[in-house]
Amino acid sequence: MKKVVIVTTGGTIAMVKKGESVVPYEKGNILISEIPELSKIKDAKIDIVEFSNIPSPHMTPKDMWNLSRMIDKILDDSEVVGVVVTHGTDTLEETSYLLDLTLRNEKPVVCTAAMRNIGELGTDGPRNVYSSVLTVLSPQSYGMGVMVCLNDEIHAAREVTKTYTSNVATFDSPGYGPLGIVDEDTVIFFRKSLTREKIFVEKIEEKIALIKTFTGDQGEFLRLVPQLGYKGIVLEGFGRGNVPPLVADAVEEVVKMNIPVVVTSRCFKGRVYPVYGYKGGGADLRKRGAIMSEHPIGQKAKIKLMVVMGKTQNIDEIRKYFEMNIQRRTLENE
Repeated sequence: MKKVVIVTTGGTIAMVKKGESVVPYEKGNILISEIPELSKIKDAKIDIVEFSNIPSPHMTPKDMWNLSRMIDKILDDSEVVGVVVTHGTDTLEETSYLLDLTLRNEKPVVCTAAMRNIGELGTDGPRNVYSSVLTVLSPQSYGMGVMVCLNDEIHAAREVTKTYTSNVATFDSPGYGPLGIVDEDTVIFFRKSLTREKIFVEKIEEKIALIKTFTGDQGEFLRLVPQLGYKGIVLEGFGRGNVPPLVADAVEEVVKMNIPVVVTSRCFKGRVYPVYGYKGGGADLRKRGAIMSEHPIGQKAKIKLMVVMGKTQNIDEIRKYFEMNIQRRTLENE
C-alpha cells in the first residue's frame, strides 16, 4: 500500500461562500478529506496533515520555509511515497519554487489549488487534488522536482506562473510548456526540466524586496529600500534588463552598501542579458555591480535570492547562482 500525505495550507480550495464573500472554511481543510474519489484510488493510503488554513496572500517567507522543513520530515518516512500540497493560487508559484530549491528528498511533491471554491458551480478543487495524487503515485514522478498540477496539466515549479485572475486554466509555463498531463486516470510526461537546481540551506533571508521599475522612475523607491531594513533587492526592469538612467545611479549606490541588486525583466519569456551599454542598459547595470538573473520572472528571482542569502551574503558568491551562463560567456570572451 503506497502512502501519500496531503499537506493542506488553505486557499480557495478550502473556502466556502458566506454571504457575498468567499472565506476560509471555519472547520479548516476538512473539505479535502471529503473528496470521494480519493478513496477509490487503488493501492493507496491517503493521510491528511493540516499545516495552516490561510489565504495564500497571507503566506510569508517564514511559512514557506517551515512548510519545507515539515515536508522533508514527512518524506523521511519510508512508507511515504510522496506529498501533495494544497495551497491558494495567488502565491502558489512562490511556495512551490522555494520547496523545489530547498527540499532535500527527491520523492515527488505536487502542489495544487483551486480557482473556484467548493460550493461554486464547476468547482475544480476535487479534480485537481485527485490528479495531483495520481501524479505523485506515477513512477516517473521521482526526481522530477516539485511540480504544480491544476487543470490536468503538470508544470515545473521553477517555470510555472499564474497568468489569469479567474480562469481555471490560469497556470502556464511561458517559454517552456507543461511537463505532462493527467488524462483520465493516466499520468503522461512529455519532458523533464533541465533548469532546476538545489540550494541546501539551514535558513533563509526573509527581508528581500521586489521593486518594479517604470517609465520616468528616478530611483527614489530603490534608494528607500535599504532604509526599511531589506537585505537584498530584486529589480524588475524592461526587456533584457534595462532601466531608466536615474535608476542606474540608485543601483550603484545600493550595491555600494553591500546590498545585492538582482535584475529581472517584466517579460515572461527569455532572459536578461548585459547587451545594452547605455546608461541604465543591462551591460551598464552589471558594470555598476548589479546581478543579471537568468530567470526573468521577478517573484521567482525573489524566492531564489531569499534562499541564496541564507547561505551567503557575499555579492560575488551570490552572482554565481544567478549568472551561470553569462559568466561562462564572459570567460570565453576574455
